[in-house]
Amino acid sequence: MNQIAPQPLSHLLVVDFSRVLAGPFCTMTLGDLGAEIMKIERPDGDDTRAWGPPFVEDESAYYLGVNRNKRSIVLDLRDAEDLRVARTLAERADVLVENFRPGVMARFGLDEPTLRQANPALVYCSITAFGPAAGRELVGYDLLVQALGGLMSITGPAPESPTKAGAALVDVLAGLFATVGILAALRERDRSGRGQHVEVNLLSALLSALANQSASYVLAEEIPRAMGNGHASIAPYDSYATGEGMLVLAVGNDKQFAQLCDVLGISGLAKDRRFITNELRVRNRALLRRHLERALASNSAKYWARNLPVLGVPAGAVNNIAEAFALAEELGLQPIRDSDDGDKLGRQVASPINLSATPVTYRIRAPLLGEHNAQIRNWLAKPAPRRRTA
Repeated sequence: MNQIAPQPLSHLLVVDFSRVLAGPFCTMTLGDLGAEIMKIERPDGDDTRAWGPPFVEDESAYYLGVNRNKRSIVLDLRDAEDLRVARTLAERADVLVENFRPGVMARFGLDEPTLRQANPALVYCSITAFGPAAGRELVGYDLLVQALGGLMSITGPAPESPTKAGAALVDVLAGLFATVGILAALRERDRSGRGQHVEVNLLSALLSALANQSASYVLAEEIPRAMGNGHASIAPYDSYATGEGMLVLAVGNDKQFAQLCDVLGISGLAKDRRFITNELRVRNRALLRRHLERALASNSAKYWARNLPVLGVPAGAVNNIAEAFALAEELGLQPIRDSDDGDKLGRQVASPINLSATPVTYRIRAPLLGEHNAQIRNWLAKPAPRRRTA
């Protein structure tokens, strides 16, 4: 890839004490944007190295998926010499990311106030499950936060069947919020020369990301409930039976509803006083479903998914993951990339960030455990580079 200009974060060193998903997703995103990521791992490695199957050449797909563009060094923080190395890295870093339980980094003298004395420009990011002052007894796994944070109560076929999302969405959301916070802190450092402490917790990230669902409670004191694939405030916005297979309709306004009715040969439905507005369609959703599924029964989900969108009606089939990647390929989105090092483990899910002048890069695949021990220690033996100031 020919870079038009240096990547936006190519001047930054990020020391990554995090493991599992939220922190590694954050640091991978920073690495995609050019930052140098040094991943500090305990002797038995990041937890996700063992999270399989599937495995690819003894490495878990889970670990490989969120740790590209990083270099790995193994450090046992209980060992005095390894702790010294960790502290030296932190003192040279532009950004430090950690997701230990509250209090753990302080025990090793790697907490934000201590490091701030030696590195005033450091942007120090802590990702916790439930905030810095609470929840020390609870380990912040995504499933647990989905349950405690209300997501499971609005996911699934019905209120009596709480269901987790099919991916670790809370961890990913927290990682993205952490990335935004870090970038904002770096922008402030450009102005003032000072670093600061960025704190993100999984529970708050989830409550914020629940968006209209959490707003329904905060603003209207209504507690949302699970509705299967339906939407509390929009109809028809659900999955519907056809002559063969299920079809998703995402009709967001009256014009689209009229277009849908025209295509299905039930134009009068759009003028029916029970369905003439979205609010009325929501109130009469059960009756509306019967009318729509009767009309949709005349053909298959594949037929409707192929023909409705070209006529202005948002509709689609329910793809599996392979079909979703095939669709992205068909649309020219390049959803799979290979890392530039040409390694067999370098096949990557592409970043969704597209920058016209300084695109993301896939420089190296996820590192083996301790792969860069010697390289990083040799780098630390050299004089510290001068820090660029504002």
